[in-house]
Amino acid sequence: MLLAVPNVSEGTDAVTVAEIADAFAAGGAELLDIHSDPDHNRSVVTLSGEPGGLSHALLAGAREAAARINLNEHRGLHPHVGALDVAPVVHLDAARRGAACAEALVAADLIASELAIPVFLYGALAAGRTRAELRRGGPAELARRMREGELRPDFGPAEPHPTAGATLAAARPPLIAFNVELAPPATKTDAMGIAAGIREGGPAGLPGVRAIGLELAARGGAPQVSLNVEDHERVSLAEVVAAIARHAQIAEAELVGLAPAAAFDGFPEDLHVRNRRTIEEAVGSQ
Repeated sequence: MLLAVPNVSEGTDAVTVAEIADAFAAGGAELLDIHSDPDHNRSVVTLSGEPGGLSHALLAGAREAAARINLNEHRGLHPHVGALDVAPVVHLDAARRGAACAEALVAADLIASELAIPVFLYGALAAGRTRAELRRGGPAELARRMREGELRPDFGPAEPHPTAGATLAAARPPLIAFNVELAPPATKTDAMGIAAGIREGGPAGLPGVRAIGLELAARGGAPQVSLNVEDHERVSLAEVVAAIARHAQIAEAELVGLAPAAAFDGFPEDLHVRNRRTIEEAVGSQ
């Protein structure tokens, strides 16, 4: 079994999100989880499936996302370049890494050839190239870089799809998307400063941690540190919240999608985490 965690650039229209999620499932995957965020205007769908089938499920969901999402009308806080913005295939252990790489490459080829959407590889399949490098400046900047020959897709046409943009594909171990809301009197400026300090490369940087500071209109203007923890074996969620708590009081946290149970080892019992659910719980319920 492999997992896939496609992210789509829609988090406000529940009907659209449900139709896209249903398309992934109809394509041959088990639907494990859906997480939508109206401020980020983004939904994260977690799927499981067998090698040889998961790629076709990703194609089916990509087709529905392209039909329903127009990036020219998209507004949201989360960096993005595509309707189906990222399509990572996830291996839960080293033995399944090869299968995940193969499945990600097949999915990338199918999306590009069937839907005329350019696909860029990132991570291990692209010598460590990051999502941030490709998303820098958003859809308009990606189009310019492609037009001027600075960027060439690994699959598909040499220019973005007119409404669906581009898709980023990868094979990777589990990544934890985790949001931390700060308590008053913290502000968006505080969240941005904390994010800059704790992200990899920052003054108190944590390895494999990506972070940005935001303000959430849908939650009364609450400041948020939005994070991706790329290797929970190197940096636990407990270490992440401890680093944030050194600078501001934490109101609560939120898990986006699913996380390995081990990621919560040592996590403070008194900190509430919305949507807390593990991969092991989701797979075991199928």
